[in-house]
Amino acid sequence: MNGNTHTLSILVENRPGVLTRISGLFARRGYNIDSLSVCATEDEKYSRMTVTVSGNDRIIRQIEAQLSKQTDVVKVADFTRTECVFRELLLIKIRCTASQRSEIVDICTIFKAKTLDISPDDTMIVELTGETGKIDALIEILRPYGVLEMARSGGSALERGRNTLKTDEND
Repeated sequence: MNGNTHTLSILVENRPGVLTRISGLFARRGYNIDSLSVCATEDEKYSRMTVTVSGNDRIIRQIEAQLSKQTDVVKVADFTRTECVFRELLLIKIRCTASQRSEIVDICTIFKAKTLDISPDDTMIVELTGETGKIDALIEILRPYGVLEMARSGGSALERGRNTLKTDEND
Protein backbone atom coordinates (compact mmCIF):
# COMPACT_ATOMS: atom_id res chain seq x y z
CA MET A 1 0.00 0.00 0.00
CA ASN A 2 1.21 3.50 -0.68
CA GLY A 3 1.92 6.09 2.02
CA ASN A 4 -1.49 7.73 1.66
CA THR A 5 -3.49 4.52 2.00
CA HIS A 6 -5.01 3.94 5.42
CA THR A 7 -6.59 0.78 6.79
CA LEU A 8 -9.52 1.55 9.07
CA SER A 9 -11.07 -1.15 11.21
CA ILE A 10 -14.58 -0.27 12.32
CA LEU A 11 -16.62 -2.19 14.87
CA VAL A 12 -20.32 -1.63 14.12
CA GLU A 13 -23.66 -2.78 15.46
CA ASN A 14 -24.84 -5.84 13.52
CA ARG A 15 -28.05 -4.32 12.17
CA PRO A 16 -29.68 -3.99 8.75
CA GLY A 17 -28.59 -0.89 6.80
CA VAL A 18 -25.31 -0.28 8.61
CA LEU A 19 -23.21 -0.92 5.50
CA THR A 20 -25.36 1.49 3.50
CA ARG A 21 -25.10 4.21 6.15
CA ILE A 22 -21.33 3.88 6.53
CA SER A 23 -20.58 3.69 2.80
CA GLY A 24 -23.00 6.59 2.28
CA LEU A 25 -21.00 8.67 4.74
CA PHE A 26 -17.90 8.17 2.58
CA ALA A 27 -19.82 8.99 -0.62
CA ARG A 28 -21.47 12.14 0.78
CA ARG A 29 -18.08 13.48 1.87
CA GLY A 30 -16.49 12.65 -1.50
CA TYR A 31 -14.09 10.02 -0.13
CA ASN A 32 -13.44 7.02 -2.34
CA ILE A 33 -13.27 3.59 -0.71
CA ASP A 34 -10.37 1.62 -2.21
CA SER A 35 -11.36 -1.65 -0.53
CA LEU A 36 -14.15 -2.77 1.76
CA SER A 37 -14.69 -5.98 3.69
CA VAL A 38 -17.51 -6.63 6.14
CA CYS A 39 -17.81 -9.72 8.31
CA ALA A 40 -19.30 -11.13 11.48
CA THR A 41 -17.26 -11.03 14.66
CA GLU A 42 -16.90 -13.37 17.60
CA ASP A 43 -19.91 -11.55 19.13
CA GLU A 44 -23.10 -11.75 17.05
CA LYS A 45 -24.11 -8.23 18.16
CA TYR A 46 -21.25 -6.71 16.14
CA SER A 47 -19.76 -6.74 12.65
CA ARG A 48 -16.30 -5.62 11.58
CA MET A 49 -15.71 -3.40 8.59
CA THR A 50 -12.20 -3.12 7.18
CA VAL A 51 -11.94 -0.12 4.88
CA THR A 52 -8.91 1.02 2.93
CA VAL A 53 -9.09 4.63 1.89
CA SER A 54 -6.57 7.06 0.44
CA GLY A 55 -5.93 10.47 1.96
CA ASN A 56 -3.57 12.53 4.04
CA ASP A 57 -3.63 12.44 7.84
CA ARG A 58 -6.04 15.41 8.06
CA ILE A 59 -8.58 13.73 5.78
CA ILE A 60 -8.30 10.43 7.67
CA ARG A 61 -8.85 12.23 11.00
CA GLN A 62 -11.98 13.82 9.49
CA ILE A 63 -13.23 10.42 8.34
CA GLU A 64 -12.58 8.90 11.77
CA ALA A 65 -14.41 11.78 13.47
CA GLN A 66 -17.41 11.43 11.13
CA LEU A 67 -17.50 7.65 11.64
CA SER A 68 -17.35 8.03 15.43
CA LYS A 69 -20.48 10.23 15.32
CA GLN A 70 -22.53 7.46 13.69
CA THR A 71 -24.86 5.69 16.13
CA ASP A 72 -24.08 2.27 14.61
CA VAL A 73 -20.32 2.71 15.03
CA VAL A 74 -18.92 1.31 18.27
CA LYS A 75 -15.20 1.87 17.70
CA VAL A 76 -12.81 3.00 14.93
CA ALA A 77 -9.10 2.24 14.67
CA ASP A 78 -6.58 3.29 12.02
CA PHE A 79 -4.23 0.32 11.59
CA THR A 80 -1.91 2.21 9.25
CA ARG A 81 0.80 2.81 11.81
CA THR A 82 0.20 -0.20 14.02
CA GLU A 83 1.46 -3.75 13.75
CA CYS A 84 -1.34 -5.68 12.14
CA VAL A 85 -2.00 -8.69 9.97
CA PHE A 86 -3.69 -7.67 6.70
CA ARG A 87 -4.84 -10.12 4.03
CA GLU A 88 -6.85 -10.14 0.81
CA LEU A 89 -8.19 -13.04 -1.24
CA LEU A 90 -7.82 -13.32 -5.02
CA LEU A 91 -9.56 -15.78 -7.33
CA ILE A 92 -8.23 -15.45 -10.88
CA LYS A 93 -9.19 -17.36 -14.03
CA ILE A 94 -6.56 -17.42 -16.76
CA ARG A 95 -6.04 -19.01 -20.14
CA CYS A 96 -3.81 -22.02 -19.78
CA THR A 97 -2.90 -24.43 -22.52
CA ALA A 98 -1.72 -27.90 -21.56
CA SER A 99 1.85 -26.90 -22.41
CA GLN A 100 1.67 -23.87 -20.05
CA ARG A 101 0.28 -25.70 -17.01
CA SER A 102 3.56 -26.70 -15.39
CA GLU A 103 4.95 -23.19 -15.88
CA ILE A 104 1.88 -21.64 -14.22
CA VAL A 105 1.93 -24.21 -11.41
CA ASP A 106 5.59 -23.27 -10.78
CA ILE A 107 4.60 -19.59 -10.56
CA CYS A 108 1.79 -20.50 -8.15
CA THR A 109 4.23 -22.47 -6.01
CA ILE A 110 6.53 -19.46 -5.69
CA PHE A 111 3.59 -17.29 -4.57
CA LYS A 112 2.11 -20.07 -2.40
CA ALA A 113 -1.08 -19.84 -4.46
CA LYS A 114 -3.43 -22.79 -4.90
CA THR A 115 -4.66 -24.19 -8.17
CA LEU A 116 -8.40 -24.68 -7.67
CA ASP A 117 -9.49 -25.74 -11.13
CA ILE A 118 -7.94 -26.89 -14.39
CA SER A 119 -10.55 -27.15 -17.10
CA PRO A 120 -10.30 -29.08 -20.34
CA ASP A 121 -11.20 -25.86 -22.19
CA ASP A 122 -7.73 -24.41 -21.48
CA THR A 123 -8.56 -22.37 -18.38
CA MET A 124 -7.25 -22.46 -14.85
CA ILE A 125 -8.52 -20.88 -11.62
CA VAL A 126 -5.97 -19.90 -8.99
CA GLU A 127 -6.48 -18.72 -5.40
CA LEU A 128 -4.08 -16.50 -3.48
CA THR A 129 -4.33 -15.00 -0.01
CA GLY A 130 -1.86 -12.35 1.01
CA GLU A 131 -0.96 -8.70 1.32
CA THR A 132 -1.96 -6.27 -1.39
CA GLY A 133 1.49 -6.12 -2.99
CA LYS A 134 1.68 -9.89 -3.30
CA ILE A 135 -1.77 -10.04 -4.90
CA ASP A 136 -0.84 -7.26 -7.34
CA ALA A 137 2.42 -9.01 -8.25
CA LEU A 138 0.73 -12.33 -9.07
CA ILE A 139 -1.86 -10.58 -11.24
CA GLU A 140 0.90 -8.86 -13.22
CA ILE A 141 2.83 -12.10 -13.72
CA LEU A 142 -0.29 -13.97 -14.86
CA ARG A 143 -1.55 -11.15 -17.11
CA PRO A 144 0.44 -12.30 -20.21
CA TYR A 145 -1.33 -15.67 -20.11
CA GLY A 146 -4.66 -13.90 -20.46
CA VAL A 147 -6.72 -12.98 -17.42
CA LEU A 148 -10.27 -13.98 -18.25
CA GLU A 149 -11.85 -13.00 -14.98
CA MET A 150 -10.96 -12.25 -11.39
CA ALA A 151 -12.62 -11.62 -8.05
CA ARG A 152 -10.72 -9.90 -5.30
CA SER A 153 -11.95 -9.44 -1.76
CA GLY A 154 -11.44 -6.38 0.31
CA GLY A 155 -8.78 -6.68 2.94
CA SER A 156 -9.27 -7.94 6.45
CA ALA A 157 -7.04 -6.85 9.29
CA LEU A 158 -6.43 -7.61 12.95
CA GLU A 159 -4.02 -5.75 15.19
CA ARG A 160 -1.16 -7.84 16.56
CA GLY A 161 -0.88 -8.43 20.30
CA ARG A 162 -3.44 -8.02 23.07
CA ASN A 163 -5.23 -4.94 21.71
CA THR A 164 -8.68 -5.64 20.32
CA LEU A 165 -11.38 -3.62 18.64
CA LYS A 166 -13.94 -4.58 21.24
CA THR A 167 -16.22 -2.44 23.30
CA ASP A 168 -15.11 -1.52 26.80
CA GLU A 169 -17.71 -3.89 28.26
CA ASN A 170 -15.90 -6.82 26.59
CA ASP A 171 -12.29 -5.75 27.26
